[in-house]
Amino acid sequence: MNTDIIEGKWKEIKGAVRAKWGDLTDDEIEEIAGERERLEGLVQQKYGRTKEAAKKEVDDFLSKL
Repeated sequence: MNTDIIEGKWKEIKGAVRAKWGDLTDDEIEEIAGERERLEGLVQQKYGRTKEAAKKEVDDFLSKL
């Protein structure tokens, strides 16, 4: 899923993001605003993933939407 689609559908997607990554706060989810790189960065930071692992996790998540 490309960045434009993510940003355009963010209101629909953010519920699924909350369910997948429950440690992210509502404020953090709002700040992401559909920006894939921000989501990857927060997943990396909050869950202690490597950059590559966070990117793969987000890729896998988005491919299932």
